[in-house]
Amino acid sequence: MSLLPSVTETLRAWGLDPIACTRFCEQPDLPHVGGTKDPDVDAIVALAPDLVVVDEEENRREDAEALVAAGLAVHVTAVRSVADVAPTLEGLASAIGIALPRPGAISPRSRPDRARTCFVPIWRRPWMTLNGDTYGSLLDHLGLTNRFAGHAERYPTIADLRTVEADVVLAPSEPYPFAERHRAELEVVAPVVFVDGQDLFWWGVRTPAAIERLRSSIGDQRR
Repeated sequence: MSLLPSVTETLRAWGLDPIACTRFCEQPDLPHVGGTKDPDVDAIVALAPDLVVVDEEENRREDAEALVAAGLAVHVTAVRSVADVAPTLEGLASAIGIALPRPGAISPRSRPDRARTCFVPIWRRPWMTLNGDTYGSLLDHLGLTNRFAGHAERYPTIADLRTVEADVVLAPSEPYPFAERHRAELEVVAPVVFVDGQDLFWWGVRTPAAIERLRSSIGDQRR
């Protein structure tokens, strides 16, 4: 069973169907057991899965501990960078008891002619962003520097966008659904590029192609 959208996507790409997943996994043909932050622990226990996959970022510790206390085997993933993806997939395959399917090759890190800073909003009202201790470090692989990479909080809140200085705004489609109607608000910071939030924040089998799609999107729309 998978309680993480990117893991559910990866398992299905490997030809494996979890017995259930969350409602955020975008797999309508599979049974759902709540969300990533509010899974139905009793329903999960009743299904008696051989293994439940959770993530330290997306899922709550108390839910994982409740599953362990109920006698279920729990596998925890933790991905902070592109470099973490391959070993995490290897660990996942090992936990499931399968040989790791041949992964796609990840292209080298981009080397821009000059340092380019970016601002990535992840929420609105209040405005929120992310620091470098998240999978958003994918930005580094794209040759961009996260304006808030060194912030003490993993998800800083910003009172006034006019105080943010960056070369470009990458506005993802999730977790907040940024779209063209938000362009004017965001352009007080810098020119805006709308990107696929799943490509930016989901890791797994999609990572190699996601990097290329993001690189193309950013390259095509730079001003």
